[in-house]
Amino acid sequence: MKKDVLLEIRQQYSFYGVLLYVISTIFVLYLAMGQPEDDVWNGLFWMIQLFVCVNAVAKSFLQESKGRMLYFYSVAGPVDFILSKLLFNALLMLVMSIMSLLLFLVLMGNPLRQPFQFVGLATLGGVSLSLVFTFLAAIASKAQQQAALMAILGFPIIIPQLLLLMKIATIAFSSVIQAGLGQMVLLLIGLDAMVIVLAIILFPFLWKD
Repeated sequence: MKKDVLLEIRQQYSFYGVLLYVISTIFVLYLAMGQPEDDVWNGLFWMIQLFVCVNAVAKSFLQESKGRMLYFYSVAGPVDFILSKLLFNALLMLVMSIMSLLLFLVLMGNPLRQPFQFVGLATLGGVSLSLVFTFLAAIASKAQQQAALMAILGFPIIIPQLLLLMKIATIAFSSVIQAGLGQMVLLLIGLDAMVIVLAIILFPFLWKD
């Protein structure tokens, strides 16, 4: 994790490249749509989160060369390695989620009636997306056409999670708290825990390869 942090500090073009992508995309949406209705605002926000996650997280494994992976194999264990990747990408996506939300509120208007709950959900959702795509990037890194394989594997898996996030997020646009909110949040946390457990169980087999 320390290595990834140092790389982000030294190679800031990567971070700023994703940030520029976020700003330009939201600005184009603002020029095209102005301040949309609540449902459209909610859907656009999560779609932006999805593509930001793909751009920010995919490079975590795709940028690692075979020689570097061999070095990591000699100095670290598979569980330590995958957990550090999951944690770093979760923190990176956490920052991106907050910045995306701030830009959305500035340019696309503020339809939120419960902003603090939406902030919490945006951070949780960003972490959830990062966990899934980090795990998929680890699988795709062992195959050819890695980026294409990650997209093929990722979007069928991520669609139910996105639908769940958008459904939970609707509470922030209403002054009435919906029934079953706690169960949906626990379901989302359970999905995150399942991804972490699967990564811990399955990544050692990829590690040996």
